[in-house]
Amino acid sequence: MRENDMNDAPPLDRWRLDAVLTPPPSGKLWGLPMIADALGVSIDTARRWARNPAVPIHRPVGAGNYFAFLSELRDWQRGKTPE
Repeated sequence: MRENDMNDAPPLDRWRLDAVLTPPPSGKLWGLPMIADALGVSIDTARRWARNPAVPIHRPVGAGNYFAFLSELRDWQRGKTPE
């Protein structure tokens, strides 16, 4: 790729970067440690957020493990208002 080809590319914003780096929607994050790491928060914060039905962290009834889809978490983060 030539240098001037790079100058013609649109800027890489956070949404385009997520689209490049985010695995397909079928990729799941299993367990609170992985979910917390993806969100950039502590495990305790991820556990607290999981209690809120608006947060896309799932825990099937009778199961001990949490799971989440990275694409759903990113969409939720984009829509979240700053605290």
